[in-house]
Amino acid sequence: MAKAEFTDAIALLKADHRKVEDLFEQFEKAKAANRKRDIAHQICVELKIHTMIEEEIFYPAFRGKIEDDTLDEAYVEHDGAKVLVNDIEGGSPEDDFYDAKVRVLSEEIKHHVKEEERQSDGMFAQCRKTDVDLVALRDRMLARKQELMAQAAAGGLPVAKPKAVHLVAA
Repeated sequence: MAKAEFTDAIALLKADHRKVEDLFEQFEKAKAANRKRDIAHQICVELKIHTMIEEEIFYPAFRGKIEDDTLDEAYVEHDGAKVLVNDIEGGSPEDDFYDAKVRVLSEEIKHHVKEEERQSDGMFAQCRKTDVDLVALRDRMLARKQELMAQAAAGGLPVAKPKAVHLVAA
């Protein structure tokens, strides 16, 4: 994955968005349980890595530089997705509600992407108006993404941990 592949940090995140959108489309078309499981796993890995690089590097770089409400909402949206990611990863296509969970996750991600990519006032538009070096940020995010991809390939990523939402046991 060459650095020149993405012009800046936002381009890297948008490429992640397109990849996950494609995986959700593949899931919807899949019929065989093993194919659905494999695609759902890919979706979950991609989302775990994406949320980690956003939460560890991207979002903190813009705290105090863009609307706090925008960042706070993004963290909460991530947490909702993390709950479903963990549930999907712990299940199988034979389980009740499995396909529904993947579809709802897809809807949540579409909403989140729309909020980030909205042209005039979305998160990315706000970020572009700051003095943050988006190329240097890309390089840090890409290095971390490569570490996480290697970790995923070597044995897996840890369970996604919500940061803003506090889960209460029923």
